Amino acid sequence: MAATEAAERRRMHAPSTEASRTQDETKQAFKTTEFFAMVGVILAILIATAVSDSLNDVRAWTLVAAVAIGYIVSRGLAKSGSKYTGGDDPLNRSDK
Repeated sequence: MAATEAAERRRMHAPSTEASRTQDETKQAFKTTEFFAMVGVILAILIATAVSDSLNDVRAWTLVAAVAIGYIVSRGLAKSGSKYTGGDDPLNRSDK
């Protein structure tokens, strides 16, 4: 009886292979604060371009491109250290 209870406790407290297999270290891009910060900065640049006479459209789109490139590089660095352990296709996972 005691051996059965001990085995049951070990089973309950052991990490689930399914749970550890489907959990990633990094969040999806649209769930991060960096994404919303990028969108906010891009909106601020475009609004400032529409309102200001000193900021022309070429410079504004250059700034928008620089912000987007910075975001892409930061996401790449965030994802480079993590490993995806869910399966072959991260877009077609079934989260149960």
